[in-house]
Amino acid sequence: MLKDKQVIFVGGKGGVGKSTSSAAIALTFANQNLKTLIISTDPAHNLGDIFHKKINHDKTKLQDNLWGIEIDAAKESKRYIDEVKSNLEGLVKSRMVEEVHRQIDMASATPGAEEAALFDRLISIIIDESKEFDKIIFDTAPTGHTIRLLTLPELMNVWIDGMIERRQKTNENYTQLLNDGEPVEDPIYEILQKRKNKFEAVRKIVLDQKLTGFAFVLNPERLPILETEHAIKQLKQHDILVENLIINKVIPSHADGTFLSQRKEQEKKYLQEIDKVFNKQNKIRIPLLEEDVSSFDALKTFSTYMEPLVEEEL
Repeated sequence: MLKDKQVIFVGGKGGVGKSTSSAAIALTFANQNLKTLIISTDPAHNLGDIFHKKINHDKTKLQDNLWGIEIDAAKESKRYIDEVKSNLEGLVKSRMVEEVHRQIDMASATPGAEEAALFDRLISIIIDESKEFDKIIFDTAPTGHTIRLLTLPELMNVWIDGMIERRQKTNENYTQLLNDGEPVEDPIYEILQKRKNKFEAVRKIVLDQKLTGFAFVLNPERLPILETEHAIKQLKQHDILVENLIINKVIPSHADGTFLSQRKEQEKKYLQEIDKVFNKQNKIRIPLLEEDVSSFDALKTFSTYMEPLVEEEL
């Protein structure tokens, strides 16, 4: 269930209705008078279009009890790199500053740099905003990106541990060379330790099943089923359990015509497969609607299908 979770990640294959489902979950909580924040980490942001409002890089009020953020990965990467440069000021000799900045700029262009910056912002949101909001919903990018993002705390922790260990050895060597027994003050060590503490704090939150919930959106089709199964297995390897599935665009029983009848027969097999493959997950089915969720009223209608997931026992 998602009703008792404070932090909720919504993932899924591109095009399955992930952003609409995230928005509907957030709207349902907000209408229960719970102060709710919804954040899009997907580069192809849809939240602004769904709510018919321009959503900024910072909190934007969408309605009573509901705020939104669309994270700009490029902006976040620049902010992150500027912060790294700022942290190094005074720690390197002035003649080396230009070369160090050049190396950092080169590193910022490598694969994964934007993800690291995005993750840094997510950490800040989870740690800082959890004091202010009852519910924090993350509308994440398509599945592969989500997996990398959610497993970063573990990977970064290993990397930082290695950096801290090397730094400690360097400090011990300096202490021995100075031969006065006094420990060497090392601001870089302190920065690394603070980063480690932040990673550990957010990892603890992400892995806490009482605090954090995960929902995957899929359609009753072959590829979304395969991708969701693969994603759930991968996340489980990192002790992250996906307990909720939103099966979107299920053809309603009243849909008629030869074409839809054939589609329903095929869909029936996929729905049976979903029940078999995901027998441990809570599941809700959302019918294929006659029109797109293109207005706020349509979103409100769509959100009523989320109520079993956020209000009642399934």
